[in-house]
Amino acid sequence: MGNSYKMQNVLDISYHYPPELLELLCDAVPALFRSKQGVIDFFVGAGVPSKLLGDWKIKLKQDKGSVKKHEIARSVLCRLNDAGESALALRREVIKRVSEFDDFSSCWDNDRYKAQGLVAQIQKLVNVKDSFTRINLEREKERKERQAAYTARVQAKQKEAEQRTAIKDSLYKLFGETDPHKRGKRLEGVLNNLFSFAGFLVREAFALKGDAGQGVIEQIDGVVEIDGVLYLVEMKWWDKPIGRQEIAPHFVSVYGRGDVAGIFISYSGFSPAAIEDAKTGLAQKVFVLTELQEIIQVIDREADLKAFFKEKINRAKSDRNPFYKLPS
Repeated sequence: MGNSYKMQNVLDISYHYPPELLELLCDAVPALFRSKQGVIDFFVGAGVPSKLLGDWKIKLKQDKGSVKKHEIARSVLCRLNDAGESALALRREVIKRVSEFDDFSSCWDNDRYKAQGLVAQIQKLVNVKDSFTRINLEREKERKERQAAYTARVQAKQKEAEQRTAIKDSLYKLFGETDPHKRGKRLEGVLNNLFSFAGFLVREAFALKGDAGQGVIEQIDGVVEIDGVLYLVEMKWWDKPIGRQEIAPHFVSVYGRGDVAGIFISYSGFSPAAIEDAKTGLAQKVFVLTELQEIIQVIDREADLKAFFKEKINRAKSDRNPFYKLPS
């Protein structure tokens, strides 16, 4: 299969014989056969149609002495070359048959070594051509892979920018909503998109708790997974800082869910007492407090949301500071 595969590679790239290969074939084919009919039969065996051989068959019958083997070979090979893509399979077959030729008993004695040498040259040329072909194919493959990777990065960046813009626009629209319940319902989708965009798995979708009759009381709960740890996330959109009494149910929920940590997001900040209670709770659980404005700033700066939350979590663990604020 070796030479046949190499032939296919060579001729897949170009729809004609390279000049040096054509010349070698024009010399080799006549040397491989004693008779002029042998040359004709070689091409017939390779599948060359009568329209490319017919005139030579007639000449051979009418005036055998005026016909030379070299003339037949060159004429037919040039016709195959000029036929372009339509004769691709025939050109492959001719090369295959010549390069795999190993019985030189059909040659004249004084042509045998010449024929062997020509076949060896054709085999060598085919190997060289195939090597260059494979190198070029590999280079082209690598170029396409690099281009595809670059395109994928560009598209990923574009998609990220579009998602970031959509989240930012959604957040900004919340500030213009005066109906607390409507704002809370919209906030559900914003938080789900926000944590998904940050690269965290949302295990329990964010949902509004309570009903429209509760006025300013808005509580959005969800569960996300960060580095294999589940975090109960709660958000309140109040017009005053979240105090000890308002944050206490969050602590109770976290304590009651086993191996779960907590993230509390507030539109209006936190009272000193609420921050102190969260700091005390760090002795048993990880609690992170963040203001909505911090998240908006991260989005505005096009910074990494995942890194933002991870840094807040790490500071809560290492510095015992549940309300660490990253430098703006």
